[in-house]
Amino acid sequence: MHKVYDRWPEIARKNYFSDLSQIEFTKCPHIVFAGMGGSGAIGDIFSAILSKTSTHVTVVKGYHLPKTVTNNSVVVVISISGNTVETISMLKNAIEINSKIIVFSDGGKIKDICNEKNIPHRNIKKYHSPRASFTSFLYSMLHVLKPIIPIEEKDIIESIKELENMSIKINSKKISKENPSIQISEWIKDTPVIYYPWGLEPVAIRFKNSLQENSKIQAVIEDVIESCHNGIVTWDKQNNFQPILIRGQKDYEKTKERWEILKEFFSEKKIDYKEIISENGNILTKIICLIYLLDYASIYLAIKLKVDPTPVNAIEYIKNKLN
Repeated sequence: MHKVYDRWPEIARKNYFSDLSQIEFTKCPHIVFAGMGGSGAIGDIFSAILSKTSTHVTVVKGYHLPKTVTNNSVVVVISISGNTVETISMLKNAIEINSKIIVFSDGGKIKDICNEKNIPHRNIKKYHSPRASFTSFLYSMLHVLKPIIPIEEKDIIESIKELENMSIKINSKKISKENPSIQISEWIKDTPVIYYPWGLEPVAIRFKNSLQENSKIQAVIEDVIESCHNGIVTWDKQNNFQPILIRGQKDYEKTKERWEILKEFFSEKKIDYKEIISENGNILTKIICLIYLLDYASIYLAIKLKVDPTPVNAIEYIKNKLN
């Protein structure tokens, strides 16, 4: 797994500059991202990128598309394995609705359905596992969907360059106390509660999933603003949780104020917390570099806990029962 993660910047660059054909339309009032797990997390990133545009975005993780999806909607179906049962169900649902459909997978049953129904399919290589294939799929999709994704090429190039800079600090050749991913893994000793601002929700979801899949530990995520209306009360008593604050460079002013109040509250309660701040740059750069940093932290934590990050036996158990 670590060998693939060391190559993330290279894989990102290769897939963004691939020869995959781009979509041929430019207007898209409603775009739906349909996928589960690591594939669904990619949809979360596109939702964050598009959040400040007039495009209506829906991310669906389940068996059925909502009634708001029509034949005017663009449904982007993502299944890295190509065999995810929920995603296959959503693809069939989109076919029934007669939506515009774009499909990304590394073969599988989904590709067979696309061939049978004459649906555009882009075959993206899987590296090691779905979660390790993150940059392969994300940057291929940024290339293919470019006509309807309002993010400038210079921003995408910036994100790849910052991935390269991040790799120098955190990759498997940098085994030292200066490695920020190792620092995070060393700090985690109990169950993390991951606080995030709305724009960085994809980072929090991905970090939670990576801790669960790679490190085999539980984790909780909380929107920092919403949590101040409910979840924060749980810190009034001692517990076995550890707060992690994921902050963006140039967060909204009121969000910055909330962070400072929260930190003051934790300090008064003598609760140790970990603050993780994004790189500078556009929203894609912030998200992808945080994901790289935190994914690697989950791998180093697995090593510290003496568990193999690769197997996901419980997931396989459920998949086998479904089959």
